[in-house]
Amino acid sequence: MSAAISARDVVVRYGEVLALDGASLEVGSGRVTGLVGMNGSGKSTLFKAIMGMVRPDAGTVLIDGADPRQARTAGLVGYVPQSEDVDWAFPVSVRDVVMMGRYGHQGLTRRVRPADRAAVADALERVELTEYAHRQIGQLSGGQKKRAFVARGIAQGARVLLLDEPFAGVDKRSEATIVGLLRDLAADGCTVLVSTHDLHALPQLADDTVLLLRHVLFHGPVAEALAPERLALAFGLDPLGTHSEGAAA
Repeated sequence: MSAAISARDVVVRYGEVLALDGASLEVGSGRVTGLVGMNGSGKSTLFKAIMGMVRPDAGTVLIDGADPRQARTAGLVGYVPQSEDVDWAFPVSVRDVVMMGRYGHQGLTRRVRPADRAAVADALERVELTEYAHRQIGQLSGGQKKRAFVARGIAQGARVLLLDEPFAGVDKRSEATIVGLLRDLAADGCTVLVSTHDLHALPQLADDTVLLLRHVLFHGPVAEALAPERLALAFGLDPLGTHSEGAAA
């Protein structure tokens, strides 16, 4: 059986900047994988390659054996962005945001059907936001905003869910709620890839961890990824604690 996410020898350049240099990984269905690396290590670029938003200069990316752009069009890939990437003042309700996940099911007319309403209601219930459905999205707390975008992926029926720093600006209670939700989604067969700087949450969150510094330094059990010598290399240090050359952004 093919991996839910398969990246092989992926190279991505932005002009003179080498963002990914031969990155390879395979992630199976029903797993939560933590993606760890310092700023500029290529995490966001890897997400974009998986979503089909950037075409690699070399190498291949497949989602359930399909081209990423085809997978995204089919609604197989969901995305929870960083907070700073969202216009929280935009006049849409929480329900509207979650309903966006149903666009691929509605055809060109974007006509909302009973099945769409049912999927949105179920997603809001799963993330415990039913009572906030009519609020403007910017009125939610940090953790509630993240859960709203997870609900969008649930309503979409995404089988691969990418989350970019979901714990940034989130209180510990909301963090625990999100971790539990992601574990439940993985138990249902969803593949979850989470970019995070919160190393303390990894043992409870992830089945395994990818350490990235333009290429994959390590992919395996969380405890092994958190070994000081591995983290030192991932964050641009040598095992003795002296700085190595900085990574390209």
